[in-house]
Amino acid sequence: MRLRVEFTTEPFDLDEAPRHALVAREVIEAAGLDAVDVGPFGNTAEGGADSVLTAVDALLRQALDAGATRVSLQVNVIGEGGE
Repeated sequence: MRLRVEFTTEPFDLDEAPRHALVAREVIEAAGLDAVDVGPFGNTAEGGADSVLTAVDALLRQALDAGATRVSLQVNVIGEGGE
């Protein structure tokens, strides 16, 4: 099964990316997922179910540890195959 995760972390800071946002992006970029797109107001990545779910676990734990007070995410099934 292939999944797509979309997420944001809060609180926002329009002047400089907060530490929790940088940590969340680093987790997703290092997870070896496909179609990673990071931006100031949202981030997306795709991959096999096991890889995405493992990355989401790390994302939540590390972003909260880095000061996030809210993490909004959505996970969608986008196809069969993969892991």
